[in-house]
Amino acid sequence: MGSEYFKIGKFVSVFSLSGELILQHSLGKKTSLKGIEALFIEDAGDSFLPYFVSSARIKSDAETYIQLEQINTRESARKFVQKEVWLSSEDFKKFAAKSAPISFLGYQIIDGGKNIGTIIEVIEMPHQVLCKINMQGEEKLIPLHEQTLERIDNKTKKIYVTLPDGLLEL
Repeated sequence: MGSEYFKIGKFVSVFSLSGELILQHSLGKKTSLKGIEALFIEDAGDSFLPYFVSSARIKSDAETYIQLEQINTRESARKFVQKEVWLSSEDFKKFAAKSAPISFLGYQIIDGGKNIGTIIEVIEMPHQVLCKINMQGEEKLIPLHEQTLERIDNKTKKIYVTLPDGLLEL
């Protein structure tokens, strides 16, 4: 997967008869995604298809109503439910809260002075954040919580951790 798209959430349901969808996102702040042109939805084989947004409005801190162009019935919108939604890196930088864990996408994880990989996905869970990295061709989940996290350097986009012995061998 190229680094030009960041996963921000997924469509959780169809809201209206006109095919408006509810996007559940982890951007860390209320947003109507004002000014956004397109969302990307992963298609078969790691390609991303752009869908143009005709309207969007805030539902709650973590949800936004989205109307996609040319999707104007409940039936046509249904096929998007449970689909993951991605933004171009440019749009992502505009809309993600700096304090939100999702803003760690693209950061390097440094363990004991060694760069072990770039964060390709952020999974928020109660009491911790899991960062998915690609390490020598294998996907690994790195937990960030008070026992593992040393510091975050936003300037250099590096997260310094101390991981328990054996975690990376799993």
